Amino acid sequence: MATIYDVARIAGVSAKTVSRVLNGDAPVGRETRELVAQAMAQLGYVPSSAARMMRSNKSGIVGLITGAISLPNEPAMPSGLPDLFIVQGIQRAIEGSGKTLMIADTGGRNDRIPHLIQTFLQHRVEGLIYVAEYHQKVTLPAIPADTPIVLANCFDGIGTPAILPDDARGQHDLVARLIAAGHRRIAYLTLPAFLVADGLRRHGYRAALSEAGIAYDPALVECCDLGGREDETQLLWDTIDRMLRLPDPPTVLCCGNDKMAVRVYGILRSRGLKLPTEISVAGYDNYRVMAETLFPPLTTVDLPYAAIGVRAAQRLLAIISGGDTPLRDTEPMLISGPVCWRDSVVERAVSNVKRLNVIREDTK
Repeated sequence: MATIYDVARIAGVSAKTVSRVLNGDAPVGRETRELVAQAMAQLGYVPSSAARMMRSNKSGIVGLITGAISLPNEPAMPSGLPDLFIVQGIQRAIEGSGKTLMIADTGGRNDRIPHLIQTFLQHRVEGLIYVAEYHQKVTLPAIPADTPIVLANCFDGIGTPAILPDDARGQHDLVARLIAAGHRRIAYLTLPAFLVADGLRRHGYRAALSEAGIAYDPALVECCDLGGREDETQLLWDTIDRMLRLPDPPTVLCCGNDKMAVRVYGILRSRGLKLPTEISVAGYDNYRVMAETLFPPLTTVDLPYAAIGVRAAQRLLAIISGGDTPLRDTEPMLISGPVCWRDSVVERAVSNVKRLNVIREDTK
C-alpha cells in the first residue's frame, strides 16, 4: 500500500509538502499541488481520514438515527413514509456541506437507540440528528455536551433543538379555507387522542371556527383512526351515518389523514352520495400518490416532511460551525405547509342555504 513517502518520492517533494497539500494547512504552489496530485493518482494513494481526524479533531461525519429504512409493519401505530422524506431532506442539505452522512436504522426497536448513539460517538461524529416516524415526545440517552444533536419530527423535555410540523396552523388554514368557500358545517374525523398532532389540530380547527364566528359543535368531531385496522372502516361508517342524520348535517368531512379520506370516499359512494356536489371531503398529509389519483382529486394539507429534514440539517450544521446558535432552545422550530386545494371540495354560496337531505331511503 502506497504511503505519503512514496507520493513525496514520485512527486519530487518532501513528505511535509505532501502533508500540506492533503490538509490544506499551509500555502503550496499550484505546480507543486499538481505534481502531488499526479503522484497520488499514479500510486493509487488514498489519504488516511483517521489520521486527519486525529490532527484536526473533526471527523467530517454527521450521524443520523431513523426507522425509515426498516419501516416496521405495526398496524396499531401511525404509519407511512414521513421519516423517509425527512431523511431525504437531511441528505440533500448535508450533501453540499462537504460532510458525510452516516445513517443507522433502529429496525423499529427503540431499545437499539442507545447502542447506535454510542457507535456514532465512537466514530467521533460531529453531530447527530434523530428522526421520529411521527410527531411525538421522545426521551433519548444523555449525549456528551460537545456533540450537538437536533431532533426532527419530535421533541424532548430538556430543550434539545427540534424541528416540528406546525399541525395547529395546518388544520387552521384548511378549515379557514373551507369557511371561505362557503362551508359552515365542517365535520372533523380526528386522529387518535394519544398523538401530539391530534391536540394541536383540534386547537387549529376550533380556532378557525371561532375566528369566523361559527360555534363549535361536538357532534361534528369524532375520532375515527384506529391505525389502519379493518374495523376502522366500521367506525368511520357509523360516524358518518350519525353525522349525516343530524338535523343540520355537515357539508364537508375533514379527515385526519389522506388514508382515512380514501376510506371515506368509499363509504360515501356506497351510500349513493356524489362527491363533491352532495358532500365534500378533505384530508391531511398530501400523500400525492393518493391525493392526486383519487377521483375527484383530494383537497388536503401538505405536511412538509422534506422541509423538516432540510431545516434539521441546517440547524445542526449551524451549531457545528460554531455560530451563535445555542445547544438548547426554548421553543421548537415549526414548519408549515400549504393547503392543496383540489376538486374534492365544492365552493358553496356564502349564504349557506341548507342543502337537500342526501341520506338515501335505503340507508335509513
